[in-house]
Amino acid sequence: MKVLYVNDALAIWGGLERILVEKVNVLTELYGYGMYLLTANQGDHPIPFPLHPKVTYRDLGIQFHKQYRYHGLRRLQKKLELNRLFVTRLREQIAQIQPDVIVCVRSELAGAVAKVKGDIPFVFESHTSRHAQRFIHADRFTQFKVEWNNRSVRHAQQVVTLTEGDATDWSGINPHITVIPNVVHLNESGRYSDCGAKSVIFVGRFSTQKDISSLLHIWELVYRRHPDWQLEIFGGFGEEQDMLLPIIEQMNANIHVHEPTRAIFDCYRENSIMLLTSRFEPFGLVLPEAMSCGLPVVAFDCPYGPADIITDGVDGFLIRNRNIADFADKVCLLMDDRALRQKMGRAGVLSSQRYDANRIMPLWKSLFELLSQKKQNKS
Repeated sequence: MKVLYVNDALAIWGGLERILVEKVNVLTELYGYGMYLLTANQGDHPIPFPLHPKVTYRDLGIQFHKQYRYHGLRRLQKKLELNRLFVTRLREQIAQIQPDVIVCVRSELAGAVAKVKGDIPFVFESHTSRHAQRFIHADRFTQFKVEWNNRSVRHAQQVVTLTEGDATDWSGINPHITVIPNVVHLNESGRYSDCGAKSVIFVGRFSTQKDISSLLHIWELVYRRHPDWQLEIFGGFGEEQDMLLPIIEQMNANIHVHEPTRAIFDCYRENSIMLLTSRFEPFGLVLPEAMSCGLPVVAFDCPYGPADIITDGVDGFLIRNRNIADFADKVCLLMDDRALRQKMGRAGVLSSQRYDANRIMPLWKSLFELLSQKKQNKS
């Protein structure tokens, strides 16, 4: 079985990038699949996560961002040129690799994949909400552009979503939906947080989606009641970084900002509570990661991931979306009660095992083999 994954790039410390690398590694290691990974825009950037040596990786060198050097009609012309180049190089790679299945994880690339795939089964794997731009109140032009890209997903033989909520949304474009949660790299050390440290952790980029502004409002309320606690933010680059970092510094509220780290599980274990304030989450990878380290988690009930992961009141708290006061109250409740933190943390260790590779990857294996068999039956 040969499977080809198509993505724009693997240059940032993001959840999608981490999951994609983890998945191709596991498919290679567990099932001996021939795994091929193509990117369009990687350039000279290193991949932050280690690829299995048997995975074949190639960058097509398209660099779609070049279109933004121009304006008006010249930009449109450049965009069309780059799109044609992408289609040409992708077609060449598909002819060379002859994969049994092609998986695309970006809707803006799905149209090109559909154009050149021939009779090869095409899977669109959604790592964002179909309505993500609405959730962050993007302008109408951006919403239209994203929805136009999303229309290409109708050409996929199968759409895979991470949650039931996203499955319902995408079914408006393509009825062939399968829900397969993310495979999560869980804590395997046998060591867990004792929930004794007076510190809280947040992991996420400085982006509109992650809504660190709300995190800071919550922490402002929490810090008034618990000034002996500290907030540890492990945030990577993002469009709101330059705006938020000066605000954090001026708050003087025991907040520490760190660069992304490969040792994130050590960081989870050194803290006592995990927070997530996203406006939307197709999954919420950091939640089961933290839970596997023994941390109770608190998250907004945003569309749609946290509600699938958290059992409210058992392994964490699910807060009515954007209710900052209630979010702060639940954080303080945990700060006041170490026994409660430990109880929820133990429950989280157990519930996080749902996302172990040995439970999730057989679902992918079954899907790939079913699609491949259907193709053979048609031939």
